[in-house]
Amino acid sequence: MDENLIRIRHERSKKDFPFLTLEEDEYVEFAFSRAKICYMMIIGGVAVGLILVLLLFLMILFGQSTLDAMGRNFIYIILFTLVVTAILAGLIAIMVFRGNKLYITNKHAIQLIMKSPVVKSVNIIDLSSIEDASFHQNGLLQAMFHYGTFRLSTVGDETTYTFPFSDISSPDLKAVSKLISSAKEKKSAKKD
Repeated sequence: MDENLIRIRHERSKKDFPFLTLEEDEYVEFAFSRAKICYMMIIGGVAVGLILVLLLFLMILFGQSTLDAMGRNFIYIILFTLVVTAILAGLIAIMVFRGNKLYITNKHAIQLIMKSPVVKSVNIIDLSSIEDASFHQNGLLQAMFHYGTFRLSTVGDETTYTFPFSDISSPDLKAVSKLISSAKEKKSAKKD
């Protein structure tokens, strides 16, 4: 690839992804995130939780017609606490959803994993160390909504890096496999 084009792509990647530490001639080829269906799952879960809280509240309120003002205020406090908890759980789930990314550069695979707002990890894998890239769908739901688990298996220690709930397309998988092959060829050419 032309040296000027590499420099331009590197500068663009630094601008678009300032939180990534890229080498001098490294640039981002792909940026994968979780499948959009996860948003609907989170919002649906929060909606179901809010509906259940409302139904519980109505059952208690209509079942206890003899409650005094203090009893009703106590129920309102519990209702408010449950509603706030459901909404906060949804917001935290969306934050965690957005914090999980997979970046494929021309040299590395960089996996940012967030399990909670305080539990984060970063995995950086040299593309030439990757033996296999695969995408698996298990079950009808994953096939219907076109998401699954993207796996990168490394050579040597046979570590497998997974990126669940991803919606990587077949052309993207082929392009990533081509990048891996290219990185391996460059590495073997440097050895010779």
